Amino acid sequence: MLTDRDSLLRKLHELRSEHRDLDTVIARLADQAIASDQLHLQRLKKRKLMLKDEVSWLESRLIPDNIA
Repeated sequence: MLTDRDSLLRKLHELRSEHRDLDTVIARLADQAIASDQLHLQRLKKRKLMLKDEVSWLESRLIPDNIA
């Protein structure tokens, strides 16, 4: 998988960008409040949460543990 720091940073940037984009799409769909879009909205929210978890994991890989 991803091992070097540059690859991790690049992937982190991509995930954060997608997370922001999903935030915008979710907000627009929520404002429309169309019942038929509820399933789609739920799927987008789930994807957003998965991205958040992945971002957190990558950040933890990039920030070394400082045990004092």
